[in-house]
Amino acid sequence: MRNRFRRQKKVQTTPMAASLQLSARPFKPHFQSKSLSKPSSIRLATIRCSAATPPKRYSITLLPGDGIGPEVISVAKNVLKLAGSLEGIEFGFQEMPVGGCALDLTGVPLPEETLLVAKQSDAVLLGAIGGNNFSSTLYKWDSNEKHLKPETGLLQLRSGLKVFANLRPASVLPQLVDASTLKKEVAEGVDLMVVRELTGGIYFGKPRGFSKNENGEEIGFNTEVYATYEIDRIARIAFETAQKRRGKLCSVDKANVLEASMLWRKRVTAMASEYPDVELSHMYVDNAAMQLVRNPKQFDTIVTNNIFGDILSDEASMITGSIGMLPSASVGESGPGLFEPIHGSAPDIAGQDKANPLATVLSAAMLLRYGLGEGNAAKRIETAVLDTLDRGFRTGDIYEAGTKLVGCKEMGEEVLKAVESQIRAAV
Repeated sequence: MRNRFRRQKKVQTTPMAASLQLSARPFKPHFQSKSLSKPSSIRLATIRCSAATPPKRYSITLLPGDGIGPEVISVAKNVLKLAGSLEGIEFGFQEMPVGGCALDLTGVPLPEETLLVAKQSDAVLLGAIGGNNFSSTLYKWDSNEKHLKPETGLLQLRSGLKVFANLRPASVLPQLVDASTLKKEVAEGVDLMVVRELTGGIYFGKPRGFSKNENGEEIGFNTEVYATYEIDRIARIAFETAQKRRGKLCSVDKANVLEASMLWRKRVTAMASEYPDVELSHMYVDNAAMQLVRNPKQFDTIVTNNIFGDILSDEASMITGSIGMLPSASVGESGPGLFEPIHGSAPDIAGQDKANPLATVLSAAMLLRYGLGEGNAAKRIETAVLDTLDRGFRTGDIYEAGTKLVGCKEMGEEVLKAVESQIRAAV
């Protein structure tokens, strides 16, 4: 399998950057998209480049999506533009509909034009899709058939971009250790990465559907299935991720019950001989779920299948204090990667300037680092986020006494100020 990651020029990293950093293969731009977004009211810095060194240009597809998605994408876009300009990078942005807003506009959750534009770009930045998964209240698309639900658009997007590895870091920042629901001595110093297989397993396996059993009762059924190539390619990325972190990889499965997990463990174990510098361990998923809250610092890199990764990465996110702080990257063997915050669309606070944009801002940093190979620009964003938190600014989800409560827009403005302060410090 062709290696998805490449070795980058080494740069000094912040603690956050050290947690997130992998080597990533940059993509050559296919075209320069004209921005369809309204210009920001925030003044962005301009970097003058000599004629001999023209700026690098990348095309970015923005998918604001539903709920708070447009708000957080707007902030991340401004931060991305400013940080990029300091490194001689120019972006062409094109906004496209996906999810519920696409259903309202076109009748399908992933229009063909959206997928085409995404495929032709250098990277894709997504806001949020769908309704409120944490409420029993129905949202406007709940009664739709499955193929017409907003979330189906996300699955189709991942499939269309051929991304199969989802990287979800979960690091407890020193500024937010008291926001964790775990005791300080348990949460402090947690720094782990969940590598989730994204396009196989029970979410995509066939046969699936509805039928009736021999008693005439209605049944629903799904299939957990993995081929060896699907396991091998995600395992390889996980081993390479562990090599660049602390050299420990825990493979999570249910091999005492599920045949698909038995094959998973067999293939991961066989690959371990290629990575003698990585310490491999195995853990059943029920035990892993318990250990994540009992002793999360024991984990460095976790690799697991689609459904287990979906659950464990959300569990790991709450160790950090807020799901609104965590980014993710979804990558394949070639083509643009998909970068998105792991939080949902939060329609209960949409349009109220209450959303935490930092997960999306940090997703933009992952886009730079993994999608474009622009580690220096990514470091600028990560440093700015830490500086903003050091100065005491908090959105409602991470607010505590003694800090300043701000909304989504103001948090974005403070991050921009932190990036601009890097300009002044360099003068």
